[in-house]
Amino acid sequence: MKQNLLDFDAAGLTAWFAGMGEKPFRAKQVLRWLHQFGEDDFEQMSDVARSLRGRLAELAAVRVPQVLRDATAADDTRKWLLDVGNGNAIECVFIPEENRGTLCISTQAGCALDCAFCSTGKQGFNRNLTTGEVIGQLWWAKKTLGDFRGAGDGAADRRTAETDLSADRIISNVVLMGMGEPLANFENVVTALHLMLDDNAYGLSRRRVTVSTSGILPAMDRLRDECPVSLAVSLHAPNDALRDRLVPINRKYPLAELMAACRRYLERSPRDFITFEYVMLDGVNDSEEHARELIRLVRDVPCKFNLIPFNPFPASGFKRSPAQRVRRFVDILMQAHIVTTTRKTRGEDIDAACGQLAGQVRDRTRRREKRTITIAEAAS
Repeated sequence: MKQNLLDFDAAGLTAWFAGMGEKPFRAKQVLRWLHQFGEDDFEQMSDVARSLRGRLAELAAVRVPQVLRDATAADDTRKWLLDVGNGNAIECVFIPEENRGTLCISTQAGCALDCAFCSTGKQGFNRNLTTGEVIGQLWWAKKTLGDFRGAGDGAADRRTAETDLSADRIISNVVLMGMGEPLANFENVVTALHLMLDDNAYGLSRRRVTVSTSGILPAMDRLRDECPVSLAVSLHAPNDALRDRLVPINRKYPLAELMAACRRYLERSPRDFITFEYVMLDGVNDSEEHARELIRLVRDVPCKFNLIPFNPFPASGFKRSPAQRVRRFVDILMQAHIVTTTRKTRGEDIDAACGQLAGQVRDRTRRREKRTITIAEAAS
């Protein structure tokens, strides 16, 4: 099979070209054509030597996941179901807003962590996505939305200023919050992050790229050292007893250790705070005492909270917290001087909201045969 060039960051592509006897600048040329201009036809790469274009056509390809379904919500949120082979499909979501456009991408076919309130987890797990499948979601979305630069814009120009990078872009932010746990697919995800940040590829600011994790602590430390970007932590509970039930990885990496890892991450983070994601589950984790527990938990971690209205899916066993209770929860956190926002639900009518992404997964865990946690069990 031909080599998929989307599997390489700059270092990998340079090494691959070196194996062909080509100089490093050739890798930079091709990287720009692939990721700045969205070009998948080697013959159109006009500043690449004709002989090399011929070799690339023989040895390489540009393969992205193919679209199975394209849906647009009433609020213009757009969701793609993408085929990644062998009966597996992933979901990718674009969320347009007045001052930015955010692409939510997936990193695994399914998820092995089985968080109780997440639709993806209930689908089970099949495999990690390749780098090409991760970055291919950004490539495909930019191609579909008309967000690549035209070849006439100046192939050699480097857009380095943050204002230049964001002002004329449809996709200004990328969040790795789709299907899967990004840090469980560390190598491929970090290679994709390198491409997102590379000025010869997508040129995004580290502040505009966010990795969301349930808390795989060794990988958090590696990310801090190898490729620090903005970090969001799926918290969802203020104590170990409840989080053990809602987010099972907590049994391996409990909250005290997670808070310490967050403090370590901030030593090199592009932002001076951690974002804690917290899904609001009616009668489970949304009481006033839960809010006060959270204040005590994060007292030594500079942070903000993003409260997420629960987005229902079949057989979830949970309900969304009432709006009045959410407002009271926000008030308690804000009175403790913790910046707290409530996420606006987007794309709910096409199941594109947070926690609803499911795709199609050929489960290797037999998870669907196991019972789903109930509200009573989670709250007990």
